[in-house]
Amino acid sequence: MTSTNLYLGCKIWLISKANNRYEGILYTIDKVNSTIVLAKVKCFGTEGRFTDRPTPARDDVYDYITFRGSDIKDMSLCEPPRAHHGLPPDPAIVQTFWTLIWSTWQQL
Repeated sequence: MTSTNLYLGCKIWLISKANNRYEGILYTIDKVNSTIVLAKVKCFGTEGRFTDRPTPARDDVYDYITFRGSDIKDMSLCEPPRAHHGLPPDPAIVQTFWTLIWSTWQQL
């Protein structure tokens, strides 16, 4: 399992260059196109961060948002990566992405 796959399914937040904060579930990372896709995404707006265009928080939850990597200012995990839910350590397992996503969605 690559180090980026370890974080798929984890809840993360990111701040865009426009100073908006978003929280969602890390769905995929596209290294070729330099994009990050979050699922179940909520926008918390600028939250008082300096900007010439303050944005209020929104109640909407978006199914997916694709972010351009070059427009992400900061990002971090909201919670640590989860174990493989009792699966034995097996080199044949590449990722347990859907299980991680589903269990994280249930907690939202």
